[in-house]
Amino acid sequence: MTEDALEKENIAITKAYKELLKVSYRTLSREDKKLIRSAFDVALDAHKDQRRKSGEAYIFHPLAVAKIVAQEIGLDATSIAAALLHDVVEDSEDYSISDIEGLFGETVAKIVNGLTKISSLKKDMDISLQAENFRKMLLTLNDDVRVIIIKIADRLHNMLTMDSMRADKQVKIASETLYIYAPLAHRIGLYNIKTELEDLGLKYTEPEVYNDILNKIKESKEEQDKYIKEFSQVIKNSLDKELMDYTIKGRPKSIFSIRRKMQKQGVSFDEVYDKFAIRIIYKGDEENEKFFAWKIYSIVTDHFRPNPVRLRDWISSPKGTGYEALHITVMGPKGRWVEVQIRSERMNEIAEKGYAAHYKYKQTNEKEDSLETWINRLQEALENPDTNAVDFVEQFKLNLYSKEIFVFTPAGELKSLPKGATSLDFAFSIHTEVGMKTRGAKVNGKLVPLSHELQSGDQVDILTSESAKPNANWLDYSTTARARSKIKSALKEDKKRIGEEGKEILRRKLKQLKITLNESSINELVNYFKLKTSLDLFYRVGIGTIDNPMLKDYAASRSNALMSFIKNKISRKQAIKKEDLEKDEVTAKYDSLVFGKEEEKLDYKLSNCCNPIPGDDVFGFLTVNEGIKVHKKNCPNALSLQSNYAYRIMPAKWIDSSQQEFLVKIVITGIDHIGLVNDITNIISENMHVNMKSISFESDDGLFSGKINVVVKNNTIIKKLLIKLKKINGIDKVTRV
Repeated sequence: MTEDALEKENIAITKAYKELLKVSYRTLSREDKKLIRSAFDVALDAHKDQRRKSGEAYIFHPLAVAKIVAQEIGLDATSIAAALLHDVVEDSEDYSISDIEGLFGETVAKIVNGLTKISSLKKDMDISLQAENFRKMLLTLNDDVRVIIIKIADRLHNMLTMDSMRADKQVKIASETLYIYAPLAHRIGLYNIKTELEDLGLKYTEPEVYNDILNKIKESKEEQDKYIKEFSQVIKNSLDKELMDYTIKGRPKSIFSIRRKMQKQGVSFDEVYDKFAIRIIYKGDEENEKFFAWKIYSIVTDHFRPNPVRLRDWISSPKGTGYEALHITVMGPKGRWVEVQIRSERMNEIAEKGYAAHYKYKQTNEKEDSLETWINRLQEALENPDTNAVDFVEQFKLNLYSKEIFVFTPAGELKSLPKGATSLDFAFSIHTEVGMKTRGAKVNGKLVPLSHELQSGDQVDILTSESAKPNANWLDYSTTARARSKIKSALKEDKKRIGEEGKEILRRKLKQLKITLNESSINELVNYFKLKTSLDLFYRVGIGTIDNPMLKDYAASRSNALMSFIKNKISRKQAIKKEDLEKDEVTAKYDSLVFGKEEEKLDYKLSNCCNPIPGDDVFGFLTVNEGIKVHKKNCPNALSLQSNYAYRIMPAKWIDSSQQEFLVKIVITGIDHIGLVNDITNIISENMHVNMKSISFESDDGLFSGKINVVVKNNTIIKKLLIKLKKINGIDKVTRV
């Protein structure tokens, strides 16, 4: 490099350093400036021989990261110093963590150490290992959350200066940004940075899409500005009459959010309905802030009709990140939706700077309260040995985007539930007893299924009945952990109760066959029917899967083993011929494993390291040479397989015929007479193991035909039902379709 070029570069470095001090969001004391200066000198020395891929001096990178931390995030001098030093230990052999501690004290050293730990993790890894890194990275939060914030700033600057990198590296870093850093920035409340990271991520992962939307925005910019100006003018006139102190800004929607809307709603760029957005920022003290916000809301809605579904009131209940604002979507001129955000200057700073602005407005002793709570929650999740890293990231992503919903009880009391909660979840959130006795639900006065997904603002009224009780389908209707665990334990209790009834039925039936129900006969029966436990036996008798003929066969097998062997052979052959009989009726599916969401039956081997047996919680692992190997979820090797080869893991489970339910269609024909429908429905409802799904009857010139859909657990139950229906006076034919 020529002396002249070197001189120019040094001037640029000094300028960038001075700029950093000038743009800091905080007022820097003399001590602060001294700390930042020392950090700058050390960074300058450590990176003196380094250049970035673009050819510029490396020091510009830590300076830029420190500037983001100081200006856009608004952190303190300690963070600015740590940002300047974030690569020093990793890139220079002259400085160790203890040197940094000696020069700058424990806090800065702790943050730099956290950042060094993250950076030293291998860079070129697949997504599952990346997730493991992410988990380790979050564990460093334990030391200081500023580690994460500086890491986000570092990532933002890397994304802004990625043009000189190889294309495959660009895609990898951009994907990781969308997968990890953008959601993290969102969670910390750094909305502006989150938006920048998302747009830059899209620029490298889907360049055609990004450029296409960017060009369309540019093309429509002039027309959009004109539209926003006309729209704003109407509001300005009214606000001026009220002598309010405010500014109105047009706010372009981010490319990423336009793309997300286009995908989600399956629409073109022109059809995305709220590309237009304005922000009204007003001056006001904290006492009258809320009053002014609603006053502006009232003025805006005087002129433009609001969309009631799109009102977001984060002033009355701020977001977990501390974000406060009023968002309304109104119908502007030419039938276009316009999003209007209403914020005070204080709210605007919090929206732009996240927690840092909070510190400015709160008393020092409580300033880290909400952040601490969040870190502690994350910490618990991270240190839970039962969660593997990939699940954790997925769950973390879900939690980032999952917003709470607020619903009302009939008395107007507000309840908070996770997004996606159903009317059944709501019932359990009121009280376990209400949940257990739920018969139905009304949302906003209308009867809805138990699986109905609730929306914020719904008023929910749960209808209960003493005879209602949980069934296995309820697990499909519930999403919250509370409801699911209560339903599962109720189903277990139910199985026990049916088992107890079954035991008594079995005692009576065996007595008729001159056999005593005792430990030895129970063991014989369990083995004879290839079951696992006595509870399985009693339960199957209780629900009618094991019936009289089967018990007679068992009695015969006892008295004459040879005869029973021959009988078995013959009856098996007959069973195969009868199409409506399932193979090995009692235990048809007990030992079978199914894989994936579709619950397919595939070839597999049981692994030797943990020897799973039917009923264990298991997963499938796709090996290179031996096909699918099945492991227990608590197998010693499970964690390493799941975090290192997540893409080879297949969900798997054992299925048990007695727990499965099947839909059966029955067609009935006969001669119509008064009370016939009543007779039919009585018989169906008398049978406790039949659940009626739908029913329709027609009568034509004295002839009667009906269709009934029922849900049953097995063939035996349906056969009994068909026999009973045939006995009804006037019925000619009862067939199963």
